[in-house]
Amino acid sequence: MTDAIIFPGQGAQFEGMGQAWAERSAAAAAVFRQADEVLGFSLSEACWSGGESIHRTDLAQPAIFTSSVACLAGLKEAGLAPDSVQAVAGLSLGEYTALWYAGALSFEDGLRLVRLRGEAMQEASEASESGMMSLVGASLEQAEEIAKRGSAIGVCAVANRNAPGQIVISGEISALNVAEEASKELGVRRAIRLKVAGGFHSECMRPAANQLASALADVELSEPKLPVVSNVTALPITSAGEIRGLLERQVCSPVLWEESINWMLAQGHTSFLEPAPGKVLSGILRKINRDAICESADSPKTDEGAQTA
Repeated sequence: MTDAIIFPGQGAQFEGMGQAWAERSAAAAAVFRQADEVLGFSLSEACWSGGESIHRTDLAQPAIFTSSVACLAGLKEAGLAPDSVQAVAGLSLGEYTALWYAGALSFEDGLRLVRLRGEAMQEASEASESGMMSLVGASLEQAEEIAKRGSAIGVCAVANRNAPGQIVISGEISALNVAEEASKELGVRRAIRLKVAGGFHSECMRPAANQLASALADVELSEPKLPVVSNVTALPITSAGEIRGLLERQVCSPVLWEESINWMLAQGHTSFLEPAPGKVLSGILRKINRDAICESADSPKTDEGAQTA
């Protein structure tokens, strides 16, 4: 019995995401059609036949949001939607989908916001040379020291605290170069540059945060109907008034994903659902707690009960 849902963020995208759901579910297909109408271009075509363009931040973010919503629509149509969900969370972009699920944000407003968020983050990325680097096997103390050494040159900070031994730092390329050398000195197993547009969840994204703040001021928000665990605080958002400030801060603040999952586990939530696209969060969850269960709904089940692809 699923008691929590965790929504994927950027990095989960792939060409063809959501297509299996749209082909097998009229409800899922309707979500993609609605997204095309709201955005004024064919997001579905970008998802299913756009090639490498789907990895652009300005396309990936609305595409992931829409795929997750379509997946849940398909599950509901098939009578398979979880009916005992007590908490939700989303990784970075996925927090918007979590807020939609909790009734705090409409689909239309959520889609417009993530499109703008993606465009603003893409613009900020193109305005400066920045990136992200995964520190495989690093402790939080090591990661913070590595980021501190990088910050002597330029912007450099811990960006994602995903799971034990899986921490990501972010910042200007010159600072990341220094940080990479520091990681060797401190005995970190590997430092891997990520294929992302820029230095997300660092001060490199300040222009994007400012744009998002302006857009959020005009969006109608409601009280969440169930706890939505914030990336910024790793605690549940309890009122509509908190949402705007937390979403603005989220763009430049570290994603406290491990802490967010641990909060949910501490509340007794041990059975999770990860909607489409991908299975990234299921893998991260296993690194945080091997006893927790996470079912991926990346594609509809066949009559035989196996995943289609």
